Amino acid sequence: MALKFDNTEIAFKSKTSHDLKSAKLLFNMVSSNSMVKLGRWFTNVAFSIHLPIKGIIKKTIFKQFCGGESIIECEKTITTLNKYGVGTILDYSVEGKEGDDDLDSTMLEIIATIQKAGSSMAIPFSVFKPTGIAQFSILEKANEGINNLNEKELIAYNNIAERFNTICKTACELDVPLFIDAEDSWIQKTIDRLCENMMVKYNTEKVVVYTTIQFYRWDRLDYLKDLHKKAKENNCKIGVKLVRGAYMEKERERANDMGYKDPIQPTKEATDNDYDLALKYCVENLEDISICAGTHNEHSSQFLADLMRKNGVDKTDSRIYFAQLLGMSDHISFNLSSEKYNVAKYVPYGPIKEVLPYLIRRAEENTSVAGQTSRELSLIQKEIRRRRGLGFI
Repeated sequence: MALKFDNTEIAFKSKTSHDLKSAKLLFNMVSSNSMVKLGRWFTNVAFSIHLPIKGIIKKTIFKQFCGGESIIECEKTITTLNKYGVGTILDYSVEGKEGDDDLDSTMLEIIATIQKAGSSMAIPFSVFKPTGIAQFSILEKANEGINNLNEKELIAYNNIAERFNTICKTACELDVPLFIDAEDSWIQKTIDRLCENMMVKYNTEKVVVYTTIQFYRWDRLDYLKDLHKKAKENNCKIGVKLVRGAYMEKERERANDMGYKDPIQPTKEATDNDYDLALKYCVENLEDISICAGTHNEHSSQFLADLMRKNGVDKTDSRIYFAQLLGMSDHISFNLSSEKYNVAKYVPYGPIKEVLPYLIRRAEENTSVAGQTSRELSLIQKEIRRRRGLGFI
């Protein structure tokens, strides 16, 4: 049965008319690449000279894409999403720190999100970004193996591995499934190695640890199959969050500058094809693999729903989740949840200045992903017209 992703009444039932008008204005702004670039420049300058713009940011782009500055501030979002059958994934979106004290502090905040999830049925997963608890330079140098590290760097790497373990151990003890996000290809081998170690250690009885696979890379379908093979050899299960990825330009530019093979798929069609093949592979191996389809793509969402039906998998099977980012693709999230599929939203949070890199990436993603902004805008405008026709506005 075809899912109806164009039902805007369901898609925006959690939004007030004021929310919709604000979102319309925001997406109009981020539809312009030059406006996004100007916004990046202005916010960086404004913070550097201490202009009072925090309130403006919090009421606009921060409100659209983030749950709050703290876990407590996210409570309203958690409650609202849960009311409509959508789970929350608290995502502490602070990154780019280098000092051990800062990295340890971020680790403790991630643990706090796991503890929160452990006490709330409204929060089905926790998540962390490896560069939030690790020095980028260490991840990069270790990408081809830890033998590349000197004694001081090896100590830093071992500290990173211990942070990974502490977080995953907490998730296991509290029975909270945990996503580990993917990053740039030139640090991803290090992250893969750490994730695989954690899955061998903690996924023996059920899936606790999920790695993330980005299918805008041409080698990732083979990696998924190889990961499955390794898991069977190690008598463990695997969790995978399947995403496409959004920053091909940066990857291609680096590959060209440094003279190595471009890691990115030749076409978007190739990415889409591998993504759907990965969904098929996972559903057909559900005894060993739990999946989260992190996608804003209607076709892939429908494809996974069809796969579940064809393979006799119940909509509420906890081994399969759909996920989207807060503030985007509500037409997918809420229409899926209305059909009783397992759905969750990534809810980023953190101090506004610290979360700014995340917000800028969201704005840039909406300008770089073909049709993303126009789709969001057209659906918002459709719902505004529907409400206006009923006299609600």
